[in-house]
Amino acid sequence: MSYQDWAVLIITLSGIIIYGVYKSRTTKNLDGYFLSNRDMPWYLVLLSIMGTQASAITFISAPGQAYTDGMRFVQYYFGLPLAMIVICIVFVPVFNRLKVYTAYEFLEKRFDLKTRTLTSFLFQISRGLSTGISIYAPSLILSSLLGWNIYYTNIIMGGMLIIYTVTGGARAVAHTQKLQLIIIITGMVIAGYLVVHLMPSGVGFIDALHLGGKNGKMNIITSGQTATGFDWKDKYNIWSGVIGGFFLALSYFGTDQSQVGRYLTAKNNKQSKLGLLMNGIVKVPMQFLILMLGVLVFSFYQYNKAPIHFNQTQIEKAKETSYKNELNQLESTYAKLAPDDNAQKSKIKTEYSAVLSNALPGEDVNDTNYIFLRFVIDYLPKGLVGLLIAVIFLAAWGSIAAALNSLASCTVVDIHKKYFKKELTDKEDYRISKFYSFCWGVFCILVAEFASNLGNSLIETVNILGSLFYGVILGIFMIAFWFKPIKANALFVSAIISEIFIIIIYKADVISFLWLNVIGAILVIVIGFLIQPFVKTKT
Repeated sequence: MSYQDWAVLIITLSGIIIYGVYKSRTTKNLDGYFLSNRDMPWYLVLLSIMGTQASAITFISAPGQAYTDGMRFVQYYFGLPLAMIVICIVFVPVFNRLKVYTAYEFLEKRFDLKTRTLTSFLFQISRGLSTGISIYAPSLILSSLLGWNIYYTNIIMGGMLIIYTVTGGARAVAHTQKLQLIIIITGMVIAGYLVVHLMPSGVGFIDALHLGGKNGKMNIITSGQTATGFDWKDKYNIWSGVIGGFFLALSYFGTDQSQVGRYLTAKNNKQSKLGLLMNGIVKVPMQFLILMLGVLVFSFYQYNKAPIHFNQTQIEKAKETSYKNELNQLESTYAKLAPDDNAQKSKIKTEYSAVLSNALPGEDVNDTNYIFLRFVIDYLPKGLVGLLIAVIFLAAWGSIAAALNSLASCTVVDIHKKYFKKELTDKEDYRISKFYSFCWGVFCILVAEFASNLGNSLIETVNILGSLFYGVILGIFMIAFWFKPIKANALFVSAIISEIFIIIIYKADVISFLWLNVIGAILVIVIGFLIQPFVKTKT
């Protein structure tokens, strides 16, 4: 990067940290640290919800997802608006009426302590691991593209935000997410404008979309139907999006403390609901536009020769092996192709990736996650590269900061104050909350340091990890709200059995991951009903 880029990056990141510390003033107790004294207006709740949901992986991986697979990933979000309505009707009034700090407190009131502890534990495991990936994923890409050391990048990515997260709790998280989103949206809009601006004279925005459509990239709605019937392993179609996406969103926004904690900071029920409903309205168009950026980048490379592989660092490593001549030969063949000769380009790229796999055994050579940032580094002017790198950091910080705050709240409220020391002064509560925020930050950085081979798309990896747990957690809450005959002991056993089944089903690879959310929720309910007559009753 140029000196201008470094200046933009450092000034932006430093400004966010200083702003977060400045906005961190709140009462030094649990209410202030975890819920910002429950005084947030709906628009801050909305921005906080969006900032928590839209991680760096969204902005790095989604354009690459559209570049390779088209727009059909947007269907993943089609169930979200429906989920927002259900959560506003059912979840929010209960959580606000009970004045809970975590969603899992409600489960103890409805069932017992062990049910609350199990559910909180499932959340903490899934969120802790996925937050580690949320640190590792952008760090991996930045380190690869810019030549940074991956271990130091992980520490910087996760370590800097710990400063204001530990210092200010929920208030610092909410206010910094507001500023982060403004910078992120500005950066992405500028990038989108420049993609079109850099195309040949006479090629405009509509022309670029038309070209993407001709190449199958505007596949916004897909049915999942094949010549042999419905493909249950198809990841993204209208049915998996509306049904599977509904269950995933219902669990994520209704039972995941990283989101529940955002709307519990609102002044009242109305402000919580308004923030959630606005998120339901805004999220799908926002994701649509981010994916469209990938289509525009695809169209750009129809006029400009795309790299044979978007991860240059891997190419350089592979050329240090005995496969150097074979790679050079394929590169020479690729260079002679026309930019829009997609069939031949795809064939050569496939062969090239196969050689890379042989040269770098054990490494994931899929370059989907590198497409957008490769374009940014190669074509954007000085200063804007630094801004887009800052966008990656800020997007990561927004989701990670909320996750650390929620993980700490669950550890303090659901574990520490239940099993270790129940009676604490406000000062002790505040101090132990900051301590656990710091500990979870260190844990997530350690997960990032040991993470590797995350698969085809980082955005898919995080969603798969969530789907392994969210269905079961949602099933527990559905029983709590709607299935009164199932009591605590039957529910506890059912949840454990269902989680084991979900992991087995995922390992068997017989169905798309989005359906795991539906299956998990239904399994908990069905197994609960089946074993209730044989389990000692407990309310």
